[in-house]
Amino acid sequence: MKRLFFLLITIFSFSLLHAQLKPEGLFINSKAPDFKAKDQSGVEVSLKDLRKKGPVVVVFYRGNWCPYCSKALSRFQDSLQYLTAKGAQVVAITPEGAAGVAKTVEKTGIVFPIVSDDEMKIAKGYKVAFNVDDRTLGRYKNAGIDLLEANGQKEAMLPVPAVYIINKEGSVTYRFFNEDYKKRPWVKDLLAEIK
Repeated sequence: MKRLFFLLITIFSFSLLHAQLKPEGLFINSKAPDFKAKDQSGVEVSLKDLRKKGPVVVVFYRGNWCPYCSKALSRFQDSLQYLTAKGAQVVAITPEGAAGVAKTVEKTGIVFPIVSDDEMKIAKGYKVAFNVDDRTLGRYKNAGIDLLEANGQKEAMLPVPAVYIINKEGSVTYRFFNEDYKKRPWVKDLLAEIK
């Protein structure tokens, strides 16, 4: 009986630990953590400053090597005039360094700020960061993508591709969070949520 009890406690502890490590993202009405980082032009971008101008669309993406990310970012760029017409600012956040960000700009023609979150502090604050397991890391490396080198990391981490709308008061009013990196929100859905 004691062994069964110990086994159940152990299983419960491991499942609780695993659940705590899994990212869940920020929820609607959560307070969005402020951040400051330099964009692709070397200009410091602050969420607090962006919020003064209106709602902010915060886009987390994995890197220039991800075709789903490039496609989603291109859609944001193509629809940028509609977003800004509603008073919104757009900022994209990636774990990649300057070289990766430059490749993203080249591929997508983005003119809105992209900030490098090389230490994953922003992604962790928004609860979208996760550790890439060794098996997946090996698959990426076999495909020519060295995440550790591209992101300048000692431990491979990526953000769940997530999109938030943050209002002037700093609260989350829209959330798209899906661990399936192939799924991304449509800009028309965001437009309907920007107030």
